[in-house]
Amino acid sequence: MPDRKTIGFLFIEGFADWEYGLLAASAVEWFGARAVSVTPGGKPVTGISGFRLTPDRSASVDENTDLDAVAVIGSDQWAGKAPPDISELLAAVARRGGVVGGICAGTLALARAGMFENARHTSNGRDWIKHHETGYAGEGNYQDVPYAVADGRIVSAPGSAHGTFALAFLQTLYPEKGGDLAQMRTLFAKEYAEAS
Repeated sequence: MPDRKTIGFLFIEGFADWEYGLLAASAVEWFGARAVSVTPGGKPVTGISGFRLTPDRSASVDENTDLDAVAVIGSDQWAGKAPPDISELLAAVARRGGVVGGICAGTLALARAGMFENARHTSNGRDWIKHHETGYAGEGNYQDVPYAVADGRIVSAPGSAHGTFALAFLQTLYPEKGGDLAQMRTLFAKEYAEAS
């Protein structure tokens, strides 16, 4: 598969298990992507569920030169006193035209890396992101919406929006796959249409 894209899923301790599954599985199953797990220092981490994840690689720039995209998965530790600094990796992926995404508190890592300076974005609420990252570059570009926002190659979402995060991320990475993405959106939406 010559056009196979590689997506790095960046996890830290206490990662939110529900925020990456739909994106990772859809990317691999529907689009033939290669998903790799990444952690700071390449150390195992434990999710909110208690599931332990042993990563494929560390978050160093040198180990991730093949990434076409990176998705930063939420964890309360992004909002803690000493969150890991992954700015170099995010900047490296962005410089080569890759997709950089963050969901829930993972959006704080994007804010710290300056990814929102020229991009419309969202998070867990305007007051929430301002509280945790006061005066970040691009604060005025915040969109107070309950679904994912994609602007250029930057994708962001609140923690409750893993469905639209997956769709917006894949739409940004695979703009030529509109038909497949429309089919996915219809499939995902059925759950909510039938339940209401």
